Amino acid sequence: MHRIIHTFKKILQLLFNRIFYVAVALMLQLAWLLITAWRLAAYSKYISNVISMISILVVLWIVNKKINPSYKLGWTILILCLPVLGVMLYILFGKSRIAQAIQNKYAQVQEESLPYMKQDPDVARSLEESSQSAAVQSRYIHQYSSFPVHTNTTAEYFQVGDDMFPVLVRELEQAEHYIYIEYFIINDGVMWRTILDILERKTTEGVDVRLIYDGFGCLTTLPYHYERFLREKGIQCQVFNPFRPLLNIVQNNRDHRKICVIDGKTGFTGGINLADEYINQKRRFGHWKDTAVILKGEAVWNMTVMFLHMWNVIANSSEPIDHELHLPHHFHPDSFESDGYVQPYSDTPLDGEIVGENVYLNIINRARKYVYICTPYLIIDNEMMTALCLAAKSGVDVRIMTPGIPDKKMVFLLTQSYYEQLLEAGVHIYEYQPGFLHAKSFVCDDEIAVVGTINLDYRSLYLHFENGVWFYKNKVIQDILSDFQETLNYCDPISIDFCRNRNIVIRAFQSILRLFAPLL
Repeated sequence: MHRIIHTFKKILQLLFNRIFYVAVALMLQLAWLLITAWRLAAYSKYISNVISMISILVVLWIVNKKINPSYKLGWTILILCLPVLGVMLYILFGKSRIAQAIQNKYAQVQEESLPYMKQDPDVARSLEESSQSAAVQSRYIHQYSSFPVHTNTTAEYFQVGDDMFPVLVRELEQAEHYIYIEYFIINDGVMWRTILDILERKTTEGVDVRLIYDGFGCLTTLPYHYERFLREKGIQCQVFNPFRPLLNIVQNNRDHRKICVIDGKTGFTGGINLADEYINQKRRFGHWKDTAVILKGEAVWNMTVMFLHMWNVIANSSEPIDHELHLPHHFHPDSFESDGYVQPYSDTPLDGEIVGENVYLNIINRARKYVYICTPYLIIDNEMMTALCLAAKSGVDVRIMTPGIPDKKMVFLLTQSYYEQLLEAGVHIYEYQPGFLHAKSFVCDDEIAVVGTINLDYRSLYLHFENGVWFYKNKVIQDILSDFQETLNYCDPISIDFCRNRNIVIRAFQSILRLFAPLL
């Protein structure tokens, strides 16, 4: 009887869950499109031939696009095998389809900010004198993301969200002028309630509090029109690409960034979202291993501009950004402490430049001794596979750490499908056994590191708005290295026998998944 009641409650929870109605709406809309196309095709052989011709033209168009070959292959096979379904899915999900008005607005705010994003020539010169290789990497980031490298900045690294949270609370409490927050996921719980209480109190003190969250990332974690609730509390709020399935089922591009800027001089970023599992207040998939950094100093300027760009675009503000008001020294006239070189940067799917992947490739290709990588997902294209294998074959110690307990089982199987080729080339792979590893970090040769939001998968590298921080000769590099080495004690090394001796059904399924990996 108890089991029946429990099952009944589960059914009621599903029926009254917003995601249930969203899923139904999506399926009905897609079904209507497919049925219409198939009925037309059945009605006339001429219409059927037209659909076939359209599918061939779409394939030719895809093949000639300047996009990743793996992405082309997946869509080509789907469209040629199932012309109606394939073309429909490509129209809806096949490429970046942010509204043209938003793309134009984003380009406009970036253009307006360029005079304030010039590289300090003294900083560039000193970096060049310190390392030609590091200078090349930094120049690429500035040229293709517009964000310059800075000195006069210190950083602190957090190896778990549990350590970051009290520091975030402390810094929020000290805010005097503005708090800008942009996160992919916000979920009600200890973490968010604590932050919300501070934000609400700060608004009464005259602090400018603004919040951006992703419409899809928070689809199941926040109530419908939660932004209205926040605005009633005095918190300015915008939702990135709200999920409206009956009006817009184009949901490819998400705001996956995690940014918190306080008074223009303090900034947080990393893999940690504002939800209890990220600080291990709630148990999901075992122990949640994630990382973050806090920056203090002039490099926070890059993060401030990232937020303001997104804010003006989503709010469709006609007011130009007041850059002078937000400069790091506007509310902090004293000089900042300096520790190495720090370069926060963002990646957008709107410009055709895969900055996130290219920063990673630059690190791998220029490594001399080692590259250690943490990523929750390992779904990589041929360029990344080639770079990792070549580095290992050239004697570089390449190590990759992935989760031992997955958050998405199918994606986990897909991740494991890449192991064999990497292991054969000499790459070492480790799975974190206590739980889910959500950290996204690179550390190389005791000199260079990246911490941010960018996973090694197609969505992060090609479709999402992302951000990271590139470090050179900053003390956090040693902290990131030490954390990786210590975490190895909680990992199991993966052997090539593990890959070759798997059940043939699993291996067959992985092969199919690999074929459509760019589409997932």
